[in-house]
Amino acid sequence: MANFVLQVPSIIRLRSFTVSASSSSNGAPPGGLGSSSGGGGGPVIVELPLDKIRRPLMRTRSNDASKVQQLMDSISEIGLQVPIDVLEVDGVYYGFSGCHRYEAHQRLGLPTIRCKVRRGTKETLRHHLR
Repeated sequence: MANFVLQVPSIIRLRSFTVSASSSSNGAPPGGLGSSSGGGGGPVIVELPLDKIRRPLMRTRSNDASKVQQLMDSISEIGLQVPIDVLEVDGVYYGFSGCHRYEAHQRLGLPTIRCKVRRGTKETLRHHLR
């Protein structure tokens, strides 16, 4: 679990907000993202295990080895700067973008990757698979 304090200036004084993130026992991020209900407060940034992200288009696309190597070097030095986009449908995570970043993490042996997770429906998933 990670806790952060964010201080945002208001007109008269500073206000503090606490943001927490952790995984539940089924690997779902907090806030009910793992539920099948729709809606919510938009995307959430979380660290997900690589093996929990399904890559349905992986077999149909190949990555540029040079770009993957450049990302590996960058990630080793300064960490991942831009999270990959992940769609959560009924507690299952699907990745359709960030292929080079994902492969760089795999090749570096990193167990998790920072993701921008948004909730979707089975219809949304079908749309992405077209």
